[in-house]
Amino acid sequence: MRQLATILAEFSQLQLTSSADQARAIMRLSLMDWCAVGLAGINEPAARITRDIAVGEGGQGRASILGARGLYPARAAAMVNGVTSHALDYDDTHFAHIGHPSVGVIPAALAAAQMHDRSGDDLVDAALIGAEASVRIGLWLGRSHYQSGFHQTATAGAFGACIAAARLSGLSPLQTAHALAITASRAAGLKAQFGSMTKPYHAGMSAQTGIETTILAKAGFSAQLQSLDGENGFGQTHAGQANLDAFEMLGQHWLMTDVSHKFHACCHGTHAMIEALLSLPAPLKTSRISTIKIDTHKRWLNVCNIPTPDNGLEVKFSFAHIAAMVLQGVNTASLNSFSDACAGDPNLMSLAQKVSVQPVPDLAETASRISIKTNDGQEFTAEFDLNQTMKLELRRDKILIKAQALLGPEKAGKIWQVLSDLPPNLNIFVQEISPPEA
Repeated sequence: MRQLATILAEFSQLQLTSSADQARAIMRLSLMDWCAVGLAGINEPAARITRDIAVGEGGQGRASILGARGLYPARAAAMVNGVTSHALDYDDTHFAHIGHPSVGVIPAALAAAQMHDRSGDDLVDAALIGAEASVRIGLWLGRSHYQSGFHQTATAGAFGACIAAARLSGLSPLQTAHALAITASRAAGLKAQFGSMTKPYHAGMSAQTGIETTILAKAGFSAQLQSLDGENGFGQTHAGQANLDAFEMLGQHWLMTDVSHKFHACCHGTHAMIEALLSLPAPLKTSRISTIKIDTHKRWLNVCNIPTPDNGLEVKFSFAHIAAMVLQGVNTASLNSFSDACAGDPNLMSLAQKVSVQPVPDLAETASRISIKTNDGQEFTAEFDLNQTMKLELRRDKILIKAQALLGPEKAGKIWQVLSDLPPNLNIFVQEISPPEA
């Protein structure tokens, strides 16, 4: 088999045809989702700190930073925008490799598009190709990579960001292969950082790496092309499984059409449970409930199964508390719902004590089953799988509702109007996501 860097470099040059229209449409929705969570996250501590550092350092203005006026160096803009858009942990996820593709790739693509004066269509296509590559590389690395403690958003995401930036920067296939090989020495990120500001920093690292390695390769910087899949390469040294079937039908079948967007402001592992609860035929009187049983995949037990959360952040990782919230009609799409007051609400705490969570061997990671029994012997059951096909129109409507909740109807409407234009105007898009000049 040819070197992986060469295969991916050729993919970066792909001329998209009408066969990619569905995937392009999904990427436009991911761009909308990215804008919404990014703009909503500008006041988060991780976003503010990295933005203040970038603004304070200044430099040659080439690209925009969410929450900052003016233009900044592309590497800094990509890094800050990656951090900012992942700060709320409300961005999209791809369960094929358990990573967040948009927050690592889109900031690099946007910075490169601005730096090289590319079009809105160029941005969409490059973001799609980069995000697709990140998922494929994540599958190539396999579950052993993730289980060994590496964060795919930071590792696989860095290669996707590099491919997107290389395409927009006009790199040749050989230059792109060298950029990817350089990335093999830069891609990094540990799951041990979950729950800290460094988790969103991983997305910023991916985006910044994508910009920096393409700048280096375009200037003639070289690397060993076997550093991805060769001896002592990235895959071998990072617990990779070398799943070569991950690249089957690359450029023909698009895995990004299966990306999962978050419609609830909490851990994605709880979303199938939420959707199952919401599918119940009518609201239950919680006073009648005797037991609530949640079936889930075992991997979520050490991720989002905090039985008695102490604060709003921990609520986001609590099956029991979130189930109580849904049953009592609390809006889980709202960021404000996950507060310290919510964690201490006596009614929610009492209902959460009736919840039991158990792993089920044959249940998919994306699925959940629920069973609710009442004091008078009635039983209500439901199940949901996040991987079930969602019609494009329904996905669009749900993302727009989410964006309106985060940004307000007017702002969300303006951004969506730009993205839905064919082709989208990159300059107007940037104006909509940047603060107005003082």
